[in-house]
Amino acid sequence: MTGATGAAAPGARLRRFGGYGGFGKFGRFGGYSVEGLKLAAVAAAYYGSAKLGLEQQLVRGQVTPFWPPTGIALVALMLWGLRMWPAIAVGAFVVNVTLGPSILPVLAIAASNTIAPICACLLLRRVGFHIALDRLQDALALVFLGALAGMLISATIGTGVLVASEALTAHDFWPTWSVWWTGDAMGVLFITPLLLAARTARPPRGSPALRWAEALLLLGGTTTITLVATRSSLNLLFLVVPFLIWAAFRFQLIGAAPCALIASVVAIYAGSVGSGPFADHDLLAKMVILQAFNGTVALTALLLSAVIAERNQTLRALQDACDDLTEALAQLVPDQPPDARPERHGPVVGDEGP
Repeated sequence: MTGATGAAAPGARLRRFGGYGGFGKFGRFGGYSVEGLKLAAVAAAYYGSAKLGLEQQLVRGQVTPFWPPTGIALVALMLWGLRMWPAIAVGAFVVNVTLGPSILPVLAIAASNTIAPICACLLLRRVGFHIALDRLQDALALVFLGALAGMLISATIGTGVLVASEALTAHDFWPTWSVWWTGDAMGVLFITPLLLAARTARPPRGSPALRWAEALLLLGGTTTITLVATRSSLNLLFLVVPFLIWAAFRFQLIGAAPCALIASVVAIYAGSVGSGPFADHDLLAKMVILQAFNGTVALTALLLSAVIAERNQTLRALQDACDDLTEALAQLVPDQPPDARPERHGPVVGDEGP
């Protein structure tokens, strides 16, 4: 913005030079430092979460049914742009270089681990994805484009490279592919929503004690019922769904995402040790059961949270429109107080707590 003399305003000049006035070099240096810290943070988070995921490895010490780095990589790309790809590539390479089988396959696997979240990010951009996950179409896009479709790339290339390098036999391709695809998809389905929800979460103030008790009961109940379901010889996994509905209805994504993650992690552990409904099945069958369960959990949590969020937005928009109309009518009717407004008849679903 310029004044009468055409000189730039001080605030504009500060923004132009990186916040340091005329010291443009320092501003650029500060910007490079921030970008470097972001890259380092993404690479470190990728590596650390990969080590956690490898605790449940099922094939060759490097293929796991839960791969959190894909979720972290996708969030980094969505929030900070495609320029984060070097951090993802470095993290993937450092993780895989110690696992082998040799340097060329490792480079190919690291490349596939980088390309998959990039393609998922581009697909989500293509359909106008909102990172708030407050629309039904956003939840559907994350599940089917970001997770199930996008992660086909890493699973197919990675497994193919292991077979081509003779680290696996051709007979092991599909079982290994199923584990790889399940792990990468689960990272997107559960880590991405959790990080996106945590991004906008604020410390609650003035929440009643019963609201906190409800949240703790919800988390504890989800954990308990999933543990029982995954240790019973009966197929009781469906008992988790009511807790997810409860979480989504009362807390939306900030409550549904942690509950879905808890249920998935417990089920993944049960699948890796072959307990409960996963007993007496081969690897491919275990992954089919696990993928079906986790897909149901993710769809229930994300879709219902998005539907409730859309409903709340519609109610707020209608209330705001009523308030505006009341103000306009009050100005036309002299006897009507200008601040007369209709009272709300109740809180919006899920708005009364954290």
